[in-house]
Amino acid sequence: MMLIGLLGGMSWESTATYYREMNLATNRALGGLHSARILMHSVDFERIQKLQHEGKWGECARILVDAARSLKAGGASFLVIASNTMHKLADEIEEGSGLPVLHIADPTGEAIVKAGYRKVGLLATRFTMEEHFYRRRLETRFHLEISIPDDEERADIHRIIYEELCHGTVLETSAARYRQIIDHMKWAGCEAVVLGCTEISMLVSNDKAALPLFDTTALHARAAVALSLQGELIGLRD
Repeated sequence: MMLIGLLGGMSWESTATYYREMNLATNRALGGLHSARILMHSVDFERIQKLQHEGKWGECARILVDAARSLKAGGASFLVIASNTMHKLADEIEEGSGLPVLHIADPTGEAIVKAGYRKVGLLATRFTMEEHFYRRRLETRFHLEISIPDDEERADIHRIIYEELCHGTVLETSAARYRQIIDHMKWAGCEAVVLGCTEISMLVSNDKAALPLFDTTALHARAAVALSLQGELIGLRD
């Protein structure tokens, strides 16, 4: 079982979900009392989010590269960045740490393609929705058409993430707003929606949404376990 290097704390609410999902997936695969081998470096998100909003991405990269190097020194085999937005820095973190990054968009894209969808909506932070680092990967690698909400909707999505979900606050009014935005995406021809921020699954779920939802947190965590267990799963099949 390879040791998973988890860059967490962005926010700790979603990192807790990663930890749970990784252990559940490992136990489903191996049974007994098996659990995931995880080495985590959890950063102080207050510092990170200030640098994000100030556009100081180079400073963010330095913090995360240092954290990733500590994971490598601890024996991690690969990195999982527990944040969609911070995949903006995935190449810098991979190069600076010397460890491969399991990119969050890849298991998401694979799941969407497997389900047979092509046009999908993206709910995320403004950084992830408005910049190209995330959408382009889904578009070029998986030939998906990515749609984002209008400016007012993007502002609401972003505010709810940082002012509520990252604090563990889940409000029905915010859930209703997200569902309304998903309704608009359905009217615009989207076939499904990517929950492209690791906290959003706290707020919306498939049973109440107008479109199928792809939870990047769960998909990423399960992909990390699949990579970690490659040797064990091959042995079980032999």
